[in-house]
Amino acid sequence: MDQKITQKFYGLDNLRAFAIIFVFLFHYFILSGGEPKWLPDVASFGWTGVDLFFVLSGFLISSQLFQEIKTEHKISLRNFFLKRVFRILPAYLFTVGLYFFLPFFREKESLPPLWKFLTFTQNLGLNLKDEGTFSHCWSLCVEEHFYLFLPLILTFILSEKWMKRSYLVLVLFFIFGIAVRIYSYNSLYLPEIDDENNWLYWYKYIYYPTYTRLDGLLTGVLIAGLYHFYSKIWAKISPFGNLILFFGLMILVSAYFLCEDQMTFNASVFGFSLVALGYGFLVLGAICPTSFLFKWNSKILTKIAVLSYAIYLTHKGIIHLTNQLLEKYAIDSNLMLVICVITCVGFAQIVHSVVEKPFMKVRKRFVK
Repeated sequence: MDQKITQKFYGLDNLRAFAIIFVFLFHYFILSGGEPKWLPDVASFGWTGVDLFFVLSGFLISSQLFQEIKTEHKISLRNFFLKRVFRILPAYLFTVGLYFFLPFFREKESLPPLWKFLTFTQNLGLNLKDEGTFSHCWSLCVEEHFYLFLPLILTFILSEKWMKRSYLVLVLFFIFGIAVRIYSYNSLYLPEIDDENNWLYWYKYIYYPTYTRLDGLLTGVLIAGLYHFYSKIWAKISPFGNLILFFGLMILVSAYFLCEDQMTFNASVFGFSLVALGYGFLVLGAICPTSFLFKWNSKILTKIAVLSYAIYLTHKGIIHLTNQLLEKYAIDSNLMLVICVITCVGFAQIVHSVVEKPFMKVRKRFVK
């Protein structure tokens, strides 16, 4: 995230902290076998934390580009890609190195080939059973594809003077995502429904591919477009920040019940869109000056938000290591959760200080 944006919108830091907490709890209860007993009820919807990250990324990245379009009437592809390289790659490649050079770091025994991680194609054709280690990298692949194509598409739109009609491109991509999920469900997943491992095909063809998971990113772009280019509409809705947040929560409640069984047709086709819409309203509310999220400047949540990328990359491996090191002590499951939170945050702080911050300083030499 660009620092100038996070300073203005504290609400987005609050949401980013919530997203990583939600994802952490979801992965923890899977890795711990459902312990503590109360955790599955709290964390079962935690898979949507990634969708919140998508909406946030869509908003923040497109906001940077839209601001540049408004002031410069063009996009510097060089600056944009250099920013992404220095922000994403150092911590990512460090984590990839941990997985490949330190086998005891792996939360599972199966690891995809290195070239899939280096090309950000690990999410395409991913088989959880045979290549399930570091599976959460799939969302980074989706975001990298977004970072690659969004500025190129916007550059093309600018060159053709289509900016005023660019919302049609968003609509087409939304429709495309739903259409692809319908095809993937009926033609790729259903033929394998009688297989005892049919869930593998659902994740492979519907959950992980970039082209089925664009809803959150597109929602973020839509919010950024509204904020930057439709000032009259924004002026009318921004006084209702808390009401917008409430509306978003109601949509997420609906999404929760729709996605109780994720592998049904309706959940597979429309669930991701409904989740993205719900989180979209939360992001919209968080940038409204009247909302409590906008006004809530929490140092703790801001710190968690700053560490969220490093936590996301490494938390599965650190949870696994922590449990392995302490398994002989028969520690209470609630206490183990607390210990894992501490070790994950502590390790993320090391990664942030030793890897992320130095490269962000180097970035300043290359990027205006």
